[in-house]
Amino acid sequence: METTFFKALGLKEQNAGTFTGLSFSNDSNRFIDSFSPVDGSLLGRVSITTDLEFNNVMEKASAAFVIWRAIPAPKRGEVVRQYGDVLRKHKDALGKLVSAEMGKSLQEGYGEVQEMIDICDFAVGLSRQLYGLTMHSERPGHRMYEQWHPLGIVGVISAFNFPVAVWSWNAMIALVCGDVVVWKPSEKTPLCAVACHLLLENVLRENAVPEGVCNLVTGNYEVGEWLTSDARIPLISATGSTRMGKIVATKLAARLGKSILELGGNNAIIVTPSADLDLVLTGALFGAVGTAGQRCTSTRRLIVHESIFDAVKDKLSCAYAQLRIGNPLDANIHVGPLIDKEAVENYLEAIRQISLQGGTLLVEGGVLTGDAYSSGCYVKPCIAVAKPDMEIVKHETFAPILYLLSYRTLEEAIAIQNNVPQGLSSAIMTNDLREAELFLSTNGSDCGIANVNIGTSGAEIGGAFGGEKETGGGRESGSDAWKAYMRRQTNTINYGKTLPLAQGITFDL
Repeated sequence: METTFFKALGLKEQNAGTFTGLSFSNDSNRFIDSFSPVDGSLLGRVSITTDLEFNNVMEKASAAFVIWRAIPAPKRGEVVRQYGDVLRKHKDALGKLVSAEMGKSLQEGYGEVQEMIDICDFAVGLSRQLYGLTMHSERPGHRMYEQWHPLGIVGVISAFNFPVAVWSWNAMIALVCGDVVVWKPSEKTPLCAVACHLLLENVLRENAVPEGVCNLVTGNYEVGEWLTSDARIPLISATGSTRMGKIVATKLAARLGKSILELGGNNAIIVTPSADLDLVLTGALFGAVGTAGQRCTSTRRLIVHESIFDAVKDKLSCAYAQLRIGNPLDANIHVGPLIDKEAVENYLEAIRQISLQGGTLLVEGGVLTGDAYSSGCYVKPCIAVAKPDMEIVKHETFAPILYLLSYRTLEEAIAIQNNVPQGLSSAIMTNDLREAELFLSTNGSDCGIANVNIGTSGAEIGGAFGGEKETGGGRESGSDAWKAYMRRQTNTINYGKTLPLAQGITFDL
């Protein structure tokens, strides 16, 4: 680990993957204790933002916006570029902190920091490409065009499963667009947020950026409600459960605020008879057990053609028997813990419902015990043979539970896939061009992400990320998702000597 990095954050390294000593102080005298799901140890404390402090943050952010928006976009991009370089320098230490506090594997912790670096690179290029359009006017001597202006303060509410990357998807794009950011991280992973924020503060300070361009507020749902209810914030980007998203959407709608909502996923892979089963195994296995099934893009359902159902079932059962479960900071481990004991209870309840609703456990689940699993958050990834109409199959359980479903025709498989409330990620495994094209057509997947011969889990930052239905409909990260962080303005310039009216209307005096 990079000891100097931890000293800069006020963190003290005790042993591999254990961090202590951080207290992000303010005046509330109330703290969030961050316990690692790896071993149950207390990693640090982060103080809870008070209502007075929140208002001070908002006032500083409002004042900073007036200055920040006037700085040329490429100059704003230069600040983001420097932050990307800082992240490169501290990738190892920050990746380990992500793994320790959230519980994902060390490789995934590093991968999450790499996503931050990648979105910084993307945002730097974007800072010179905030394009508008020029349109032909119907009136002589006129020119029409549209341009994009910063919105103002962007509120970001992030979830525990990606404690740093999703914030960066929003914040780096918002910054180059000329917005300022107020971030409310998950109360389950506050130390990761403090680490990222302090690193960014150093970069902003070195560039003489005014205080208030990037802000961090910490606490529970109450702090999130302050964000969603504050009319000074035109846009809230919220990642979390569908239940949470509906609350956020309702509050924003009441004040005509804008939203980017990244909510639940119930993602499926369709496996056709022509599929390469080696690809199926890799895609389904990582999709189902990566991050212990706690990704919004995790594979929840494997919809397999009846002719190859037994073959797929046998391969998966064999692969699951080889999974290594344990301390995620060990690079040889495949599956780490769930985030906390509440998640474990939800996992156990889902397994109970599988049996009650007529499903069969192909690979048994359960909670792991012993010294290596002392936090009580380690569970066995399990597989259930189920029916598509079972209620539990349509429900998103944030845990490593995979449902095996069979089908006869591709049209039936697509209907099964689409017949859930969520619409985030989907995939088909096939070597048949017609099957692939049908899956991607209007009559195919209804999800925001549809893949061919790769799994549902994970996404590159170059494409817009998001889903439909109860997933929220928002888009973050790449493509033209930047437009959500700006306001569109249509401009018409009359360079002639007369004032003709549109639609041929005359108005003679």
